[in-house]
Amino acid sequence: MYGSNRGGFLASIPPVTKNLIIINLLVWLAEALFPRFADTIIRVGGLHLFSASLFNPVQIITYMFIHSPSSVAHVLFNMFTLWMFGSTLERVWGSKRFIIYYFICGIGAAVVQEIVWSLTYMHDYIDRIAKQNLITYDHARQMVDAALASSDPQLSQVISQFKNIFVTIGASGAVYGLLLGFAFIFPNQPMYLFFVPVPIKAKYMVIGYGVIEFFLGIGSSDMIAHFAHLGGMLFGLIILFYWKKKGTLYGGGFY
Repeated sequence: MYGSNRGGFLASIPPVTKNLIIINLLVWLAEALFPRFADTIIRVGGLHLFSASLFNPVQIITYMFIHSPSSVAHVLFNMFTLWMFGSTLERVWGSKRFIIYYFICGIGAAVVQEIVWSLTYMHDYIDRIAKQNLITYDHARQMVDAALASSDPQLSQVISQFKNIFVTIGASGAVYGLLLGFAFIFPNQPMYLFFVPVPIKAKYMVIGYGVIEFFLGIGSSDMIAHFAHLGGMLFGLIILFYWKKKGTLYGGGFY
């Protein structure tokens, strides 16, 4: 299943997985070495709210190759997971099927994140107004509703600027899709979590990850795109069930 290691470590990694890792690391290295350039990369290539002025459709692809230059852990975790699970899945499916699955998961993560942003950005704006002015959320909402009803041009400009602060970067959505794909193909494969000496079957570990991400998404105020992770898993699940129905889950006919 893992083939030969002749030719060294890099030669043992399947081509698509290897190239994805190289591209991600090169982009991160460029960001780390040139901080001002990093701001431009994130502003142009990071995923923005689709109704924001900084949004560009190509961002649903480019955001997957950008990681925070201030966080080594972010890029290393994603690339380690991509190597560990991506290598196995690419060997099972072949390079063409693997890269399509990877991008479907990544694009699916972007779509879900856009939906979540569209449903919540006004809530976030009103909440910020309430905290800045030391008033209740309901009072702030009444003020914003009144300004919107009167078509206040200043408010429209402020909201337009506010939309641009929403940005998501990273391969995590696609990587979570890979976790799901591995559990789908090898559901009973024992896996280990750091500091947990007891093996956990892959299917249970992925279910646990999904549940944790859901509750973090609805209850956490951190800057992590938890629903994007779930989006990658959701779109991955759709394509996995489709391949299973077609009888091509483990290879064979491409479609």
